[in-house]
Amino acid sequence: METKKNIYFLGIGGIGMSALARYFLHEGHAVAGYDRTRTHLTDELAAEGASIHYEDDVRLIPEAFLDPARTIVVYTPAVPQEHGEFCYFRAHGFTIEKRSQMLGHLSEGKYVMAVAGTHGKTTTSTLVAWLNRALTGGGSAFLGGISKNFGGNLVLGGGRRLAVEADEFDRSFLRLYPDVAVVTSADPDHLDIYGTHEALKEAFAQFIRQIRPDGYLVLKYGVDLVLDNSEITVYRYAYNTPCDFYARNVELLGGGHYRYDIVTPSGVIEGCTLGIPGWVNIENSVAAVAAVWCAAQFTGEELDLDRLRETLASFSGVKRRFEFYVNTPKQVYMDDYAHHPRELAATLTSVRQMFPGRRITALFQPHLYTRTRDLHAEFAEALSHADEVVLLPIYPAREEPIPGVTSELIARQVTVPCRIVDRGQLAATVAGMPTDVVISFGAGNIDACCEPLAEVLRQKS
Repeated sequence: METKKNIYFLGIGGIGMSALARYFLHEGHAVAGYDRTRTHLTDELAAEGASIHYEDDVRLIPEAFLDPARTIVVYTPAVPQEHGEFCYFRAHGFTIEKRSQMLGHLSEGKYVMAVAGTHGKTTTSTLVAWLNRALTGGGSAFLGGISKNFGGNLVLGGGRRLAVEADEFDRSFLRLYPDVAVVTSADPDHLDIYGTHEALKEAFAQFIRQIRPDGYLVLKYGVDLVLDNSEITVYRYAYNTPCDFYARNVELLGGGHYRYDIVTPSGVIEGCTLGIPGWVNIENSVAAVAAVWCAAQFTGEELDLDRLRETLASFSGVKRRFEFYVNTPKQVYMDDYAHHPRELAATLTSVRQMFPGRRITALFQPHLYTRTRDLHAEFAEALSHADEVVLLPIYPAREEPIPGVTSELIARQVTVPCRIVDRGQLAATVAGMPTDVVISFGAGNIDACCEPLAEVLRQKS
């Protein structure tokens, strides 16, 4: 695809969109865009040269971007079809592409290592990128979170390897044709898009069909999907269930970290430690190691096991994934992006294992009315792994309210003490509660509460 000089982004502040915007800035293109909300990401893009505004108003689009012969428009499906600027671009003959289409173009000619799944994909894809850098000295990546090691969501490096987070929302991942694909999960989600769990699973089956001939699938043990791509090699991975790739001899160290061995089809990588805590991240590391092991099989290289162990130990994780703000003997506070019941349950059971015998308070902001409507019972079951729960009102994101769908749907099914408070009252509420280990969850704007929460819990400790 011939890329035009000017790139205009509708929804430029999204985590995936901002990585694309940053890439085009780096490549010397003029970049501008709209987003509904000013954030740290949009401020960073503006500092790097992007022109950004926050009102849906064609008059605010820079003049140079109003020429369809020189401008391509990239949009996120979260932007409504009736958006004024979107309507203008459609009516005036602009080339308009979804974010996923553009990502597909940029992956052409690369050795694509794609990580898909309804949860677990951000940490896993970021770890693949970190391993690529250490083991090959290069590799690029478009990530769905802010990597602490790389300091951003875009990685630019030499060589053909490209690590990408393959998003199932709006079937975006079907624009990719990976050489190595990891599928971490295929639980019910985005049913506003897919309608049924079976339709979601069929999209994952199609994603697997798009793996290139002689490529590899690394599939989470127990995930049930149609596998009818006869031109690929399929491997299974797990936390500690014996299969092609899994962890054994798992030993809990201090602060929720672990020592473990990784079993692979070619032998055992002994004495691994991971730079971030939680058993669920051991599982993510097994998947990432499996992906780079497959890439090494393709190129005929041998993995440098000492270098691999060093790289796992130096992995700093992703912002808002198991991110500690306070960690003292009296008070612990961490924040996590989890917004699906399986993620919540996995994180809470990890924390229970890390801090045995301690009282856990979960703070959760549900994300999307449709997800709450479809999964409220599962959310309540997952949150009941805590000792006490505080819910915020639902974060709507792109959606309009649905009558009868509120956080109360979850609250009345939680089996431990539970209350609902407004976001502005969250820190004050927690300050007055008996707390020990506190975790905030959600993909909305609950992260704006992290510093106020950390401050009240530091005072307690």
